Amino acid sequence: MAALAGTVGLAALLPAEGGAAVAAGDAADIAIGLLFFLYGSRLSAREAVEGLRGWRLHSVVVAATFVLFPLLGLAVGAAATPALLSPQLATGLLFLCVVPSTVQSSIAFTSTARGNVAAAICAGTYSTLLGMLLTPLLAAWLIGSTVRFSADGLAALGLQLVAPFLAGQLLRRWTGGFVTRHKRVLGRLDRVSILLVVYTAFSKGVSEGIWHQVTLPRLAALLLVEAAMLAVALTTTSLAARRLGFPEEDRIAIVFCGSKKSLATGLPMAAALFGPRAGLAILPLMLFHQMQLAVCAVIATHWSRRPAPSPAAPGAPEPAPA
Repeated sequence: MAALAGTVGLAALLPAEGGAAVAAGDAADIAIGLLFFLYGSRLSAREAVEGLRGWRLHSVVVAATFVLFPLLGLAVGAAATPALLSPQLATGLLFLCVVPSTVQSSIAFTSTARGNVAAAICAGTYSTLLGMLLTPLLAAWLIGSTVRFSADGLAALGLQLVAPFLAGQLLRRWTGGFVTRHKRVLGRLDRVSILLVVYTAFSKGVSEGIWHQVTLPRLAALLLVEAAMLAVALTTTSLAARRLGFPEEDRIAIVFCGSKKSLATGLPMAAALFGPRAGLAILPLMLFHQMQLAVCAVIATHWSRRPAPSPAAPGAPEPAPA
């Protein structure tokens, strides 16, 4: 959070312009591509196929990510007035709602809360891969003419996100061991890539003077709306998982995977879909990302302190499901 705030401050004081902007953008593209290459190197084909057995869990996560959130975004857009949320912020909020779930933080929070980590890995990865197709389609459908939806845009996203992931899968035989041994060091690439994309996007916004459009009342309104959306997502995924009879470990994975949005995936998508107007469109996603990290960290810590289930005595009957 401090690094993101510092990056925004740096972009405000020293925005990248001219050749520096081009160099920063190229570095961000390379970092994002390498990030998805590592995603592909981490996930074995066997794990991906075995993860499909949990199709009920993944269906709940996909429904929360690409159905519940867009419905919330449409409801907010219908209720909010231009005086409350500017058209640009409303567009960014709706874009936030069609972005796929996270991978790294979902796994980390699920692990901390002693949930089903394998399910979180697969759910986050499937959501990301599905989002590469669904996010542009939903954005073009729900947002409309503001989005630059074209075959060239889809091809650019595929080249930046899908191609590195598939390359990681193909080369996993040689790269998988290295990635596993150095996962803590390589995990920092996630943050570095996000910071680079944030810096380039905010630098462009500062150069174009669009940040003067965000007044403090509108910023406060945006934070309140996003807090309400996160609360609804957390509550709905928890109740749905419980009502559908998932065990506790699976419910934890569903809550963390179904309630979050990926900054690492959303930022390059915003750059491809909105072009020069991407600066203000990513502000709701950035704020929501920080909010979800803070809230989910508290929830994961709280759940990690719950008593471990006591093993049943030999020959004892199985406990009745809650």
